[in-house]
Amino acid sequence: MRVNIDVSMEYALEQDDAALLAIAAAHTGGQSVHESVLDVDDATLCRIDGEGGVGERVWAFIEGEQMKLRYRARVDVTRPDVALQNRAAAPVHQLPPDVFTFLRPSRFCPSDLLATFVEKQFGQLAGGAKIAAMAEWIAASLSYVPGSSNATTTAIDTLVSRAGVCRDYAHVMCSLARAANIPARYISGYGPDVTPPDFHALAEVWLDDAWHLVDPTGMSTASGLVIIAAGRDAGDTPFMETGKPANPISQSVDVSYEREG
Repeated sequence: MRVNIDVSMEYALEQDDAALLAIAAAHTGGQSVHESVLDVDDATLCRIDGEGGVGERVWAFIEGEQMKLRYRARVDVTRPDVALQNRAAAPVHQLPPDVFTFLRPSRFCPSDLLATFVEKQFGQLAGGAKIAAMAEWIAASLSYVPGSSNATTTAIDTLVSRAGVCRDYAHVMCSLARAANIPARYISGYGPDVTPPDFHALAEVWLDDAWHLVDPTGMSTASGLVIIAAGRDAGDTPFMETGKPANPISQSVDVSYEREG
């Protein structure tokens, strides 16, 4: 399925500040990038690998105090939608080293504080069935409320308030999975069905020796999601980082399925 992406961003920056961007579709399994063009006015660009080798980040060194960019991409998503219920979780001692790290607690995913809750709520289940039940529980227990969280909100904060946005849903999903000894990583991406259109966040879990996307918000599917980056939590995958405060002037994210014919 082909997905078209068109992003425009304009931010006011402080003098001599640079922006680190993570907005490009990743060259990774399950998707083929046919076009990926980033234009930043009056800027020198330096590209580096993304966290864990997924995707790329781009340093934009701006001349002046205003960053204006446009990013366009056409991506074929080839990964299928997979039912997780019958997928098995590997014993911890059999996990690859680069996967094992996603069992660890992180700043926004303090999974070590949730082991008792997870055992009580989901202990009768295993593997993919446990993950599916967690996603259903999150969808039923949380309310999607824009503005209900901020850049410091953790999964524990979200579980207390029972409200959040996609970032918070993904943090809770990752935290619950890790507390059950199932590796989980935070994914940023583009989804044509995300409402309102924006950069999206979801989780990816390690089952049957492969990563599988799971979105507790229900706004995206594996077959329609374009991955940008992966990490332990939102701290590893922000779409933009600056050393000094950056003030938004305008931003639009347009993601759509390409119509045949």
